[in-house]
Amino acid sequence: MAPFLDSHAHLADPAFDADREDVIARARSAGVRAVICIGESLDAAGRAERLAESHPGFLFHTAGVHPHDAADFEHARDLEAMRAHVARGAVAIGECGLDYHYDHSPRDRQRRAFAAQLALAQELGRPVVVHTREADDDTRAMVVEAGAAGIRGVLHCFTGPASLAEAALAVGWYVSFSGIVTFKKWDDVALLRLVPDDRLLAESDAPYLAPVPNRGKRNEPAWVARTVAHLASVRGADVDALGRLTIANAARLFGLPNAVLNSPAGADA
Repeated sequence: MAPFLDSHAHLADPAFDADREDVIARARSAGVRAVICIGESLDAAGRAERLAESHPGFLFHTAGVHPHDAADFEHARDLEAMRAHVARGAVAIGECGLDYHYDHSPRDRQRRAFAAQLALAQELGRPVVVHTREADDDTRAMVVEAGAAGIRGVLHCFTGPASLAEAALAVGWYVSFSGIVTFKKWDDVALLRLVPDDRLLAESDAPYLAPVPNRGKRNEPAWVARTVAHLASVRGADVDALGRLTIANAARLFGLPNAVLNSPAGADA
């Protein structure tokens, strides 16, 4: 059983209300060393924080405002709430970013909210978890500027283009792949090989995007094992070694405790 780390899961989502503890137990049994529990809104961040408190050393939470909700972003109020989350242990700012596919919020408001959260990450010395969809040019410009200012982060659930990954990697960022890369329609093998070993992360994005053969079902962290196995196969790597890379890389990016690196797979933290 290869150990690995789920760098992005929405375990606070209501989709898990009926059996969340069972999902967490299955994750431990599958070899998951830790899960980054995403707070894509301040409400979700509050739920994620409570989860992390109930599973110390295994669940770690983030706090941010998703681009879908950027229209309602209130600079002073929301940044102060994120500061409070970081003071209580949040390991990153986000999920934030740009989404020009759905355009649930005006694009100028998305950019404003994203820029504010990047600035907060710089102020607090925390990494940023970034969502980007059909906003390649603006994401590239903002990530490159942030990277030049010393801000680090991850492009989560990345599907391309390679040029955006290359720009992010050039300024010290990480790239995370989800179960999408196991889908039959996925054909960009070169992208999966592009990311250096020391910048590669894997994620579930649970409850979304379950990998094959569970595609279409509610996703969960235990199934990141299939994504890790696929990445290892494509990259010509040993599964165990690649799984351990996902742990070491996430621990470095998010500042996780040494216990995450050293605990046996599946063990209680």
